[in-house]
Amino acid sequence: MNDIPQARKGHWQLQSIVGQLHEARSDWRRQNGRSCGMQGGRELPSREAMAQVLEQLCGALFPMRLGPVDLREESEDFYVGHTLDAALNELLTQARLELRYAARNGDCDLPAVDAKALELIQGFAAALPGLRRLLDTDVLAAYHGDPAARSVDEVLLCYPGVLAVIHHRLAHHLYLAGLPLLARISSELAHSATGIDIHPGARIGPSFFIDHGTGVVIGETAVIGERVRIYQQVTLGAKRFPADESGQLQKGHPRHPIVEDDVVIYAGATILGRITIGKGSTIGGNVWLTRTVPAGSNLTQANLVQHDSGQK
Repeated sequence: MNDIPQARKGHWQLQSIVGQLHEARSDWRRQNGRSCGMQGGRELPSREAMAQVLEQLCGALFPMRLGPVDLREESEDFYVGHTLDAALNELLTQARLELRYAARNGDCDLPAVDAKALELIQGFAAALPGLRRLLDTDVLAAYHGDPAARSVDEVLLCYPGVLAVIHHRLAHHLYLAGLPLLARISSELAHSATGIDIHPGARIGPSFFIDHGTGVVIGETAVIGERVRIYQQVTLGAKRFPADESGQLQKGHPRHPIVEDDVVIYAGATILGRITIGKGSTIGGNVWLTRTVPAGSNLTQANLVQHDSGQK
């Protein structure tokens, strides 16, 4: 086998490239402005730090299933307290970074920003017991909704839909608290791991189950009621994106579906726009839907085509 020659530092013209990258960064910073005394340090939250925080939070919420392999029940409370202390302190650091970044172009009072971050993470910590109880409803919905599930432990350990929902419940609280960047990082970590894309702004009721899950997309302003079950490749998306006078997309407008209680949406269905899927409805596989349907509807590709043809 021929020896592969080792590249030397000079082969890459690194001095020139480093200099050009420095110039590109400097130009961007001058054009976009930076304030609040943050120059010289990291400005944005860390994806890696948030991944560790979420892993710790999952362990603290479900210690005997998602905690360390050698954990014993008699030391469960100690583990939860120790893990939460580490996770919340790191989350506080990330929250300060986000709030300082958001305040960079205004009159930035660092002590006030840091005090706000502490207040928000204290609120997040206080919400964890309620989030655990809410997640219990999701785990049970997955167990009861899938005949292949042998136990709630299997559901919690193995189902990607459950992992995505755990992340969403945590991310949604951060989103509502005013930490949208931390929330989005949290949801995108689950998206990368599961293929399930739930925007942290989506409002989802208890006993929510995503079966299989790959390719599911749920938009920011979607509202989902109680005991809803959806399958893989379902999209709850926007039909159109209105722009302002300058051509920029308008943000924050309700543009995603409302799904009422006890709805089942089968694989591949695409539901677009601010429409309502009435309580107790069933939406069949691969249905494309852009209109409101009343409670108790049972839509398939076949009867949807017949209905639309009858209206012509």
